[in-house]
Amino acid sequence: MSALTLISFLFFTGLVAFISWWKTRTERLDTNTGYFLGGRSLSGVVIAGSLLLTNLSTEQLVGMNGQGFSAGLAVMGWEVTSGFTLVLMALVFLPRYLRGGISTVADFLEKRYDAGTRNLIAGLFLISLGAIFLPTVLYSGALALDQLFGIQAVFGVSQSTALVLMVWAIGIIGGIYAIFGGLKAVAISDTVNGIGLIIGGLLIPILGLIKLGEGSITTGMHTLVNVHPEKLNAIGDAQSPVPFGTLFCGIMLINIFYWCTNQAIVQRTFGAKNLAEGQKGVLYAGFLKIFGPLILVIPGIIAFHLYPDDVLKPDFAYPVLVAKILPTYLIGFFGAVLFGAILSSFNSALNSASTLFALNLYRPIFNPEIKDKDLVRVCKIFGTLLAIFSMLVAPYIAHAPDGLFAFMKKFMGFFNIPTLIVILVGFFTARVSAFAAKATIALYMLLYGTFQFVFPVDMSFLYLLGILFAVCTVFMLIVGKLKPHTEAYVQEVAGGIDMTPWKWAWEVSALAVIAMVAVYALFSPWGLIAPVEERAGNVWTIAIVSVIATAAALFACAKKRATKGSAHSDVF
Repeated sequence: MSALTLISFLFFTGLVAFISWWKTRTERLDTNTGYFLGGRSLSGVVIAGSLLLTNLSTEQLVGMNGQGFSAGLAVMGWEVTSGFTLVLMALVFLPRYLRGGISTVADFLEKRYDAGTRNLIAGLFLISLGAIFLPTVLYSGALALDQLFGIQAVFGVSQSTALVLMVWAIGIIGGIYAIFGGLKAVAISDTVNGIGLIIGGLLIPILGLIKLGEGSITTGMHTLVNVHPEKLNAIGDAQSPVPFGTLFCGIMLINIFYWCTNQAIVQRTFGAKNLAEGQKGVLYAGFLKIFGPLILVIPGIIAFHLYPDDVLKPDFAYPVLVAKILPTYLIGFFGAVLFGAILSSFNSALNSASTLFALNLYRPIFNPEIKDKDLVRVCKIFGTLLAIFSMLVAPYIAHAPDGLFAFMKKFMGFFNIPTLIVILVGFFTARVSAFAAKATIALYMLLYGTFQFVFPVDMSFLYLLGILFAVCTVFMLIVGKLKPHTEAYVQEVAGGIDMTPWKWAWEVSALAVIAMVAVYALFSPWGLIAPVEERAGNVWTIAIVSVIATAAALFACAKKRATKGSAHSDVF
């Protein structure tokens, strides 16, 4: 590791820490709202940056690019369909959350069902974050930084020892942000790191294409499209990790859970100044997610073209590519960007887990009269213990047989779909009972565990998620009909939050959906994957249809505005 690399790494990392401290130095972090919700002062730009950085970390950079290396562009379904689910968050979920003035998703479940349902869902969130998500972030981050900086060579240790060292370094620094800075410090550091990640993340495919084209980016793009064009086919077949049909069941459901009900994500939006700023942040993030494959999948495909023999396992594809194509003078900066992305995902999830424990388990169960200052102290203690646990578990993820991204998604399937079912039914019914919610969670986990691990079925686990979602939703409605609530649920209006929706929310939502469909059409057998003589005509057709669809959508939104007034409805 050169002196320039170390200096640039420390400079950017220190800059992020300084800006985060400066922006939060006057914050009241000993109050409930100040520590857990950033004082409800977050703007749309800060929310968007925090959403992206919470999501985009090395478990994505390493895991998805690894799947891109082995399976091609079909895995972009995880990213591109997020644009649609973030539209749902902006127009359907967020207005309901903010209207109720809640601090956590579990708060809504307590009001809609009962304290037992709140405890159950909060417990599932904590297990999924502490036992799966946090260790995965630490392991993937350690793997990437070890490959980039050559930690084994610097310290003269084995790969396993190097990974353990990096896991603890990331965990300790990330824990300091989350435990002592509160949500606002996390969100601000996310925003600054987000700028670096976009710059650094786009550098890798650009430099990779230049390398692939032997000095010419256009030649590199030509090679990418014409040599192994099947790698750029976004329409996955039955053997793909992401068959195309799963976009409409398992992937869509997981993404709705992740972007609309996952505490680690939605907590950023709960800290919005008002509904309009929350919707701005969510929709900004949705647009950027549609183009996420440029950073999260394409580099893995470039690595397949350039270094097929150097990548010993798919999860090594991105670290190998970065280490080989990045100029020495940029390694420190990119390492700091990666480090920031890792910290962002880790400290965001840790902050959310601590918030859940303090607000939804410790206070209501053990000490309902606890003062805010003491509750914040409990939160910090729990966060410290959870961080240590995650650091101890992280090295064992190296033994996951299908790669870390597939490992994380498969095991999160135990928790995400039943949570989504309970929340959706709670939104759109008034008498389905807490008993029905608990019975449904138990049934789902039993069925998923049986068909995934005991008597595995011969289908993608993403199809299994879709089938179980339908079965368990019907089960919950039937049980709710047989044993309903005695009184119909009516959502309380908390007040204190400006619920005026963003003026352009519907227009931007329509553009996001059109962009999502256009990207899929472009990377399909009807676009760039068509025979060479048909490609130009197909691309022009896709462009023209997209323009027409955009014009029609904007006209419809304008007509809606003229009919109903300047303020749109804040919910479907």
